[in-house]
Amino acid sequence: MNAFEYASPTSVEQAVRALAGAQSSEGLSGGTDLLCRLKDYISSPDRVVYLKAIGDEGFRGITAEGDKLAIGAGTTLAQLLEDETIASKYPALKQAARSIATPQIRNMATVAGNLLQRPRCWYYRSGFGLLGGRRDEGSQEKLVRELEGEFAPYNINLVGLPEDGHLVRLGDNRYHAIFMTDGDALYVNPSNLAPALIALGAEAEVVGSNGKRTVPVAELYRVPTEEGERELTTSTDEVMTRVVVPAPKGTSAFYEIRQKISHDWPIVIAAVSLAMDGDTVSEASIMLGGVAPIPYRAEAAEAAIKGKAIDRSTAEAAGQAATEGAQPLSKNAYKVPLVKTAVKRALLRAAGDEYWSKMEA
Repeated sequence: MNAFEYASPTSVEQAVRALAGAQSSEGLSGGTDLLCRLKDYISSPDRVVYLKAIGDEGFRGITAEGDKLAIGAGTTLAQLLEDETIASKYPALKQAARSIATPQIRNMATVAGNLLQRPRCWYYRSGFGLLGGRRDEGSQEKLVRELEGEFAPYNINLVGLPEDGHLVRLGDNRYHAIFMTDGDALYVNPSNLAPALIALGAEAEVVGSNGKRTVPVAELYRVPTEEGERELTTSTDEVMTRVVVPAPKGTSAFYEIRQKISHDWPIVIAAVSLAMDGDTVSEASIMLGGVAPIPYRAEAAEAAIKGKAIDRSTAEAAGQAATEGAQPLSKNAYKVPLVKTAVKRALLRAAGDEYWSKMEA
């Protein structure tokens, strides 16, 4: 990695000044994402600002604020799993935290780190940018020269590569987006916590050189259209200080599909939050992860269950509705039925019917 200055502030105010005081800077908390990017030269900041020494009240830990729950941005994922209030009132959040990585990583990784991690797209991680190597100008010869060796393991077909190409569309896109694929940003949002927190209506507090602001967690993300634009709406001189989750409206659940049960990245995520009127759904929020550049709201699925009881039939219909608008790429159409299954099982988990657990036993 490149050399950089190192700062270890003890307050949020000092951290903001340290981040703003360099030409380029990155905040370091658990390091489970940033250290990999530094080693791969994806990020080469002039200054790294260590955030774990911050001692401001509320920056770490979980506290009740009236009927809301305040979660410090520096709280580890392991702490989320240990909290009794989260387990009893926000099951989707606990299930999301449990799904992340391994116990060792959960002891290091933080809430803000998971929400603000950068995409895991292998084109981005190999230096081709968030737009997956889109080329507005150039030659086939240049593209082939860039690809040779670098992407050999991914079996990209270089024969007949067009002059104006897009590496994700032309290459191995099995883990990329199936929604919002009309543009050039085809990576998927990498956060497990984001779909759950958005479904629960959470807000994030962010402090920067221009002061403090509060935004819905959903508004932390954007879809870049030009190379050099960030996929996060936070600026590099801002520090997330906490996440505030409103009182639960009813029940919630999270369901993830991955290739293997051991440590792996999710392929498809579904997080649901349901307000109930007796046995029927009065209000629903259904969020998908692993399928679009931002956490994706399944509005058709929400409409499909409103005013209905959750059973296997209505959950199946909602799962099917969740696939509306999917436009998979050349190698990831398999994600479409996975969306259907994830939404169905998240809804049934929220209703207490985990029938698949009996099948697996």
